[in-house]
Amino acid sequence: MSLDAFRGFAILGMLLVNDKAFGPATPSHLTHAGWSGGIHFADMIFPWFLFIVGVTIPLVAASRRERGLGPMRHFLGLLRRAVILILLGCLVNSSYARRPLFDLGVLQTIGLAYLVGAVLYGAPPKARLGIAAALLVGYWAVIRFVPVPGFGSGVFTRSQNVISYLNGAYLNHYSLGGIMNIAPTAALVLIGTAVGDLLRHGAAAPARKAMLLTAGGICLVLVGWLWNLDLQFNKSLWTPSYIVFAAGWGTLALAVLYLLIDVKGWRAWAFPLVVAGMNAIFIFVVPILVKLHILREWTWRMPDGSSSNLEQALQNALFLHLGRVPGGFVYTFAYILIWWLVLLWMYRRGIFLRV
Repeated sequence: MSLDAFRGFAILGMLLVNDKAFGPATPSHLTHAGWSGGIHFADMIFPWFLFIVGVTIPLVAASRRERGLGPMRHFLGLLRRAVILILLGCLVNSSYARRPLFDLGVLQTIGLAYLVGAVLYGAPPKARLGIAAALLVGYWAVIRFVPVPGFGSGVFTRSQNVISYLNGAYLNHYSLGGIMNIAPTAALVLIGTAVGDLLRHGAAAPARKAMLLTAGGICLVLVGWLWNLDLQFNKSLWTPSYIVFAAGWGTLALAVLYLLIDVKGWRAWAFPLVVAGMNAIFIFVVPILVKLHILREWTWRMPDGSSSNLEQALQNALFLHLGRVPGGFVYTFAYILIWWLVLLWMYRRGIFLRV
């Protein structure tokens, strides 16, 4: 239940960050940090999704083994999930662009990183963590030591770095810009699989699992912070310091939830999070499509005779009657509440849409 609650926390955090209308009162942590400008809460949500995907892999693999599925059927299931995530990601990005678009966005990255992590899950835990470390160190070495033509090696600015150079010079032409990010994101998924193995470990007492999760999370946070002294946290390019730091905080968050919900048995308070976490893919995709194709395309005639899209009309009405900042808060949390009520309706009726 703690894993579902953590997934729900990430989902609701995503809705808050993506649909905030606070204007000048927007807290900095609900915006993405600038280039190498540290990490805000908004920057944690995407890597936490990847981390959660990794934690889930051992649970799904165990379920498939119990059902007696052979290796080929298991692999085809992994491939199907990855393809669906990629296609859903293309649908979302095409909706933003208002034209068919095949590129590597959020869901596409999750799909590819999941596929790598799920295929490598057959390796022992220590080997998987070794592969994750190799991917992160290798990615760091590319950024640090591969020269950028005209600038040399070790250059790391927004416009001058080897990853951006490779994307612009070679990969964007084939709609593969960002494909190199699969190395660090797959490493994050692999770290998650090790956490998932720990949660499934039947021999370890629940309290001991919580302690191990806490210790592991603290170690990851410290390693990420120290690595940041050499290569800064950077969400745009998924620097290894950012990956390890986010994995550490994800592990700590899961440790707290596991201790409170699964060990102590304090479950009632987490119900709103669990409701959101049980239909993550639905709430990831559908609100975006509704916002793009209904709230921003349907028009509403204003009292002065002008036309405005529904999103602006609703916000302006709240701003007019409540004030800019209070109206923004009401709009934001009403929007989240409406979608949570949709999720509650689905939960009550046993409707769970999974990839």
